[in-house]
Amino acid sequence: MNLKNHLIFTLYTIYGILLKVMASKGKVRGISGQYPLVQNVTVTEGGTANLTCRVEYNDNTSLQWSNPAQQTLFFGDKKALRDNRIELVRASWSELTISISDVSLSDEGMYTCSLFTMPVRTAKAYLTVLGAKEVNASGKTFTVRSSLNLRVDRNDDGVAYTCRVDHVALTQTTQQATEVLEVHYPPRVEIIHSLAIPQEGQYLKLECVSKGNPSPDPVMWTKDGGELPDLDRMIVEGRELTFTSLNKTDNGTYRCEATNHLGTSQAEYVLYVYEAPTTLPPSTTPPLHPIPPDPTALLGTHASDPTVTGNRDPNALGQHGTDHALIGGVVAVVVFVTLCLIIVLGRYLARHKGTYLTNEAKGADDAPDADTAIINAEGNHAHAEEKKEYFI
Repeated sequence: MNLKNHLIFTLYTIYGILLKVMASKGKVRGISGQYPLVQNVTVTEGGTANLTCRVEYNDNTSLQWSNPAQQTLFFGDKKALRDNRIELVRASWSELTISISDVSLSDEGMYTCSLFTMPVRTAKAYLTVLGAKEVNASGKTFTVRSSLNLRVDRNDDGVAYTCRVDHVALTQTTQQATEVLEVHYPPRVEIIHSLAIPQEGQYLKLECVSKGNPSPDPVMWTKDGGELPDLDRMIVEGRELTFTSLNKTDNGTYRCEATNHLGTSQAEYVLYVYEAPTTLPPSTTPPLHPIPPDPTALLGTHASDPTVTGNRDPNALGQHGTDHALIGGVVAVVVFVTLCLIIVLGRYLARHKGTYLTNEAKGADDAPDADTAIINAEGNHAHAEEKKEYFI
């Protein structure tokens, strides 16, 4: 090989090596450059935030910005979310920049830039919104505002929240302000009754306790789905329903209903009036002779069986009287045991009834005197015939 050919071979070799290096360099650049690059942004409330997403290398792949709620703001140069505050600043194969004007505290959060390769590559930028600061004319003092957002329920009504300012200049007194929450909520109703066991002739009060804001006044009372039948004895005052003297006609279902602008609530009370006890009250004057208690008195004081349309009344009394069957069984057992004892005792006495002879009588037939009769009886005791009378 001459010198000229050697030089040509060497040049082609070097050229091939350079091509491989350039190809590998371009390949690496393409792989490493297809990642979106973003930066966190801090903006004052009411200002404008610019969000920029860049890629070093892009083979005509689209870029996209999404808000913290994962809603698409811009896909390339196409606007996806209807928000007049969000505008397109720049859209190209290597950059997508958008702006959010009049920023509020609710705009704070994590924003996502997505590059739609296979797989999709993303980068996240956090938008921080600072509370607005007002500067006075001299430019030496500042006014700082802070807001607190709460999700409240009925339990937060009347709760006090305090905002306090801490500053090096406030050494003597604390600057703070307190706000008491007023939460509106629909009513909730329950009925409270004054008697556990209502009886005829008694005084009964039903109170409709309704909690709501605004206050659900007035409340409405009904009986069995209709109006109250006897307004002379059933008196409604505010939230209370009063029965001056109960009787059996008052049995039924009473409903209390309360309403405000947020809703309606109701509660029911099933009333069953029991018969008044018939037992006379005890006398205040003591009797001359103590009177034993009558065991049959309890048998007349029992609760009637309260059944309303097949259902047991919730106010029903328990059976406190003595059970008739139990008393009858006890009496029968006592009588039977007594008769058995009488029969056994009679048979025992009958078996031991008869005539018994004394020693004197046994020898009296052959003896001239009593002493001889005794001697004869003792001597002839083994042979004497005993006279007995048996009762069969």
